[in-house]
Amino acid sequence: MAPTNRTAKPTLAQVAARAGVSETTAARALRGSTVVTRDTVTKVEKAAASLGYLRNRLAGALAGGPSNQVAVILPSLSNIVFPDVLKGLEDRLEHAGFHPVLGISNYDPDREENLIRNLLAWRPAGLVIAPSGTTDTSRSLLRGVDLPVVEIMDIDTDPVDMAVGMSHRGAGLAMARHLVARGYRRCAYIGHDLTRDHRAAARLDGFRAGLDEAGLALTACVTLPDPSSVAQGRRGLAQLLDHAEIRPDLVYFSNDDMAVGGVFHCMANAIRLPEDLAIAGFNGLELGQSLPVPLTTTASHRTRIGETAADNILMRIAGRDTKRLMDVGFSLIEGGTS
Repeated sequence: MAPTNRTAKPTLAQVAARAGVSETTAARALRGSTVVTRDTVTKVEKAAASLGYLRNRLAGALAGGPSNQVAVILPSLSNIVFPDVLKGLEDRLEHAGFHPVLGISNYDPDREENLIRNLLAWRPAGLVIAPSGTTDTSRSLLRGVDLPVVEIMDIDTDPVDMAVGMSHRGAGLAMARHLVARGYRRCAYIGHDLTRDHRAAARLDGFRAGLDEAGLALTACVTLPDPSSVAQGRRGLAQLLDHAEIRPDLVYFSNDDMAVGGVFHCMANAIRLPEDLAIAGFNGLELGQSLPVPLTTTASHRTRIGETAADNILMRIAGRDTKRLMDVGFSLIEGGTS
C-alpha cells in the first residue's frame, strides 16, 4: 500500500505572510519578544492558530537562538510555600511570553547540582533557584552562564547574580523581640531537619539572638529528622511537653505547618491557647489563620517573591539594570495564640 499523503506542516514563512509581517518579526512575536508590539503579536498568534502552526522551540535552542523558557529549581512542592512562589513566577512570565521549566531538589544539594547542569543544557533565558545548600560546583556553574540568575527566598547570603527574598534571621529576631515584649520568658523551639533547611536554621539563630538581648535563652529545643508537616509539629510538641525540665510558656515553631500541628495537640489535650501555652510560627499560611484561634506568625510574602524574581529576569533579558539584592520584607501577624 502506498504511504498516505499528509498535508505539509505550515511554515513560519506562511505565518508571516498571513500576518503581513517579516519572518523575523513573526519569530519574535511567537517567542514573546518585548520588541514587538502587542497588536503585532496578536496578528501573528491568530495567523499561527489559523494555520495550525506550532513553533519548534527545541530547534531554536539547539541552533543557539533565544529561548522563552526560564528554569526554576525549588526544594519542594509539598509545602504550600513554594507553590505560592511558583504562582507569582508563572503569572509574570506567562504574561511576557515565557514559561517556567521546573525541577525539584528535595533539599538535596547534589540533586540540585544535577538539576542546574541539566536545565542549563537546554539554554533557558534565565534561571530562578531557591538554593538548598548549594555546592561549590553549583555556584561555579551559575557564575559561568551568560544569563540572568535569581536566588530566591533569602537575602542573607552572597548571590552569584541577584537575590530576591527576605532576611530569615531578621524574621526570627523580630518574632523574639515581639514575644519578649508580650511578657514571655520560658521560650522553647520545635523544628524540622535544620541541616536540610538553612532558612529555618537562620530563623532559629535570629530567635536565639532576640532572646539573648533580653538575657534569656531557650528552655528546650526539639528538632525532628523528617521534613516539616502538621503531624511532625503535633508529635514534636507532645515530645517536648513530656520531657521538658522547664515547662515553656511559649513554643516557637520552624514554620506554620509545624505550628498548626502544635495547635492540634493542644486542642486534643485541653491545653488552652494562649493561657496555658502560647504558640508562634512562620509563613503566614491561610491554614494557620483559619484555625479557631488564629496563629501568631510571620507573613513571608511568597507570591511577591516569585513576581519580583520574574520581573528581574525579564528586565535583564530586556537589557535593563537590576538590583543585586531585593528585600520584599516580612510582616508580623499578631494572632490569638500568643
